[in-house]
Amino acid sequence: MMAVHTGVLPGFRLTLGYTLFYLSLIVLLPVAAVFGKTLELGWGEFVDVVSSPRVLAAYRLSFGAALAAAAIDAVFGLLLAWVLVRYSFPGKRLVDALIDLPFALPTAVAGIALTALYAPNGWLGGWLAALGVKVAFTPLGILVALVFIGIPFVVRTVQPVLEEFEPEFEEAAASLGASRWQVFRHVILPHVLPATVTGFALAFARAVGEYGSVIFIAGNIPFVSEIVPLLIIGQLEQYNEAGATAIATVMLVISFTLLLVINALQAWAARRGGKEQ
Repeated sequence: MMAVHTGVLPGFRLTLGYTLFYLSLIVLLPVAAVFGKTLELGWGEFVDVVSSPRVLAAYRLSFGAALAAAAIDAVFGLLLAWVLVRYSFPGKRLVDALIDLPFALPTAVAGIALTALYAPNGWLGGWLAALGVKVAFTPLGILVALVFIGIPFVVRTVQPVLEEFEPEFEEAAASLGASRWQVFRHVILPHVLPATVTGFALAFARAVGEYGSVIFIAGNIPFVSEIVPLLIIGQLEQYNEAGATAIATVMLVISFTLLLVINALQAWAARRGGKEQ
């Protein structure tokens, strides 16, 4: 008698239909609406809106700061995950809980707290100002805010991978005469690199569209510390929905392209790590 396979979820066709339906409802329709609203502009108007010097400056700042913040998060997130997995110390659970604070903290509250901390009259801002370093109301302040909100993505992505990694591989490499750098380069890094790249991509995606935690500390000075989401909000406040969606469309296309590149790098890192292991 032939056995009939039954699973927890319904059959392939039904689950695929539900998947495509919800994907279209939640993702594709809003994206299509953005493109559709942009089509209300002629090509010349579209180019004028998205290529104005002020908008281009905002694009450079938003994407440049997001990439820099994600890179910083990738390095220090890996270090934090390593410490949490490999070492025991007093207050470890508290540190582990604080990693998730940017997830739970409302972005506006984070922005106000960072501004109060790094303002020229703040706790840290006063000391830095005495050294000639200004953080709040500058691009550096934007970078600080984006690093703050992105660090949990890297830590929580890398941490499970490190927990599954057996220290015996490191001990075997060390017993064969490998230095600490060689152990890290040839044993540890290939194993954690795909997860690190994934965390980098998540931190970058979060940073590109971040608004609440940045708007207070940025200063919002045109050509200096004005981000793209603020320009979009400004266009909407002026009831220029087509202009807002035009700026958002370019941002969407650039973000999607960069994420495709990052995913390709992640796949390459995973294949390379598999070969080296």
